[in-house]
Amino acid sequence: MALYAIGDLHLSFEADKPMDVFGGAWDGYVDKLRAGLKVISPEDTTVLLGDLSWAMSLDTAVEDFRFISEIPGRKIILKGNHDYWWSTAKKFYDFCEANGFENMFVLNNNCWTYGDVALCGTRGWFYEEEKHGEQDAKVFRRELLRLETSLQAAGDLGKLCFLHYPPRFGAYRCEEIQELLMRYGVKTCYYGHLHGASHRAAFQGFWEDVRYQLVAADYLDFKPVKIMD
Repeated sequence: MALYAIGDLHLSFEADKPMDVFGGAWDGYVDKLRAGLKVISPEDTTVLLGDLSWAMSLDTAVEDFRFISEIPGRKIILKGNHDYWWSTAKKFYDFCEANGFENMFVLNNNCWTYGDVALCGTRGWFYEEEKHGEQDAKVFRRELLRLETSLQAAGDLGKLCFLHYPPRFGAYRCEEIQELLMRYGVKTCYYGHLHGASHRAAFQGFWEDVRYQLVAADYLDFKPVKIMD
């Protein structure tokens, strides 16, 4: 039994927006994912950190989620900025039932457990008051509430946090998210979203008592990172 994480699959079986057009690491990325995900077994849990499918609706995401459903074991998914198919948890679970997809669970205003560890998280958001407007502020406040709800749901369990957006990136600092992670005793925060040249500005390592780690698919060479047994 093992816990894995990987973000930013960017599947596009029906949306005709394959990431191969960007070249480089993304050339043949679906085949790379198939090969990399083979390390996962039916007893494992994999957290998928958003930007899973380019589909605009669940109706056009069937083949993308068929690919995801074929990853062995339990899959815990959270929203990314490009997951336009995302609606409600009920609609997603109805979609999975209608298509025979099993072992996929949404991380949104809740937490899941792996042994005696709580898996918490939300999408997150980039927000700087001096640069962004009221709409971004509303989204940001909502993401903070979702993250705190998830952390509170974990109770006294040890906590890992999974975000799509990085709370630190280059000179950017999301002090509100960092404060929540420290207050609730999160040990490690995993995030995605960053691609290509942006990897160089990714913050990895410890800040205060929280360790940060980038797990975007192209950064991992399309191989999920093993977090623990």
